[in-house]
Amino acid sequence: MKNTVKTLREKKNMTQTELAEKSGLSLRTVQRIEAGSIPKGFTLKAVARALETEPEDLIAANEENTNVDRAKLINLVALAGLIIPFGGVIFPLILTYKTKDPVNKELGKNIVSIQIILAGIVSVLMIISPFIQKALSLKTPLFLIFLIAFISVKLLIIVKNGIGLNKNGDLYIKLKTSFL
Repeated sequence: MKNTVKTLREKKNMTQTELAEKSGLSLRTVQRIEAGSIPKGFTLKAVARALETEPEDLIAANEENTNVDRAKLINLVALAGLIIPFGGVIFPLILTYKTKDPVNKELGKNIVSIQIILAGIVSVLMIISPFIQKALSLKTPLFLIFLIAFISVKLLIIVKNGIGLNKNGDLYIKLKTSFL
């Protein structure tokens, strides 16, 4: 909202004082809106009318500008699981719970949920791989095949989710329900 109101005000070559006078609001209210306060009801309509736009445009623009930088960092930190066992769960989990923004926190929980499932699957596969290898009388170490598949899937998920966060601010691959 703050970027949208300020951008529209500046496009119309208006000062904050002029916007306040034209909208019938106080200068302090206009300053609060541009600082991040989200107007509702009469205030939203007054600002929209003064800027010659629709209230829905101000709200829609605000939702599009949601900052998901923290979620991008959480997604990137999940790569630590390629080097440190369970690092793809532990480090993103720490970042998620230190996040104050509810949108980034929810995205972080979804990222961590996927990483927990991946870590669980690879752990089970690593444990049973010697038994499967012996049962099938394979000479090739089966755990290497599972490990390469795990790394490939993990990289694919992280890259796809990174692209989704950059394009539309949401994860491309996520669970229907987060269990965190």
